[in-house]
Amino acid sequence: MPQSPLNALSPLDGRYHKQTEPLRAFFSEAALFRYRIAIEIRWLLALAAEPAIAEIKPFSKETDAELERIVETFSEDDAAQVKAIEAETNHDVKAIEYWLMKRFAGNPEGARVAGFVHFACTSEDINNLAYGLMVKEARDHVLLPWLDRVIAALVALAVKLADAAMLARTHGQPASPTTLGKELANVVHRLRRARRRDALLREQRAQLLQRAELPQSR
Repeated sequence: MPQSPLNALSPLDGRYHKQTEPLRAFFSEAALFRYRIAIEIRWLLALAAEPAIAEIKPFSKETDAELERIVETFSEDDAAQVKAIEAETNHDVKAIEYWLMKRFAGNPEGARVAGFVHFACTSEDINNLAYGLMVKEARDHVLLPWLDRVIAALVALAVKLADAAMLARTHGQPASPTTLGKELANVVHRLRRARRRDALLREQRAQLLQRAELPQSR
């Protein structure tokens, strides 16, 4: 059956697919593959940088950069390859592991430690971090910029309608008159407060990670 809004499983990829298009880069299955690959690669980089793990020697700067490029250049064709492997393994995270092992084959340093991809990890170790990154980056790159645009539009309306009288209500009953601009300004205040709280929580999290000397997600 050809793909169209009429046979979509959700209004998000049917009726509203144009409006939600920016989210595909973060919430599609191909995006999930990319985030899983990022977790697996950065875990391997962390293992290689740990002196106590003698079996994995530190990578050269060239190999470090090459591994990072795998994440940065992950394409739809790459995602199709992962999906083809998954059809054989019948396991989504194992397909990621096998795909990475194939990619490492062309790099002597990577090929030498390819068997350590996914070392000491469960699928949930990879998935919960991948899903967390998906939500975080969609928030930072799509949701918050849109929220800022909404706030700016409401500010403009609040100024424009500052003298537009309206009847206020309390418990469903008429109350003291107000203006539409004032009520919109109240909404702006609440949105800005929530926006500042989000920024504050992220700053506090970054400080805690720094104190604990833990690597922050990119």
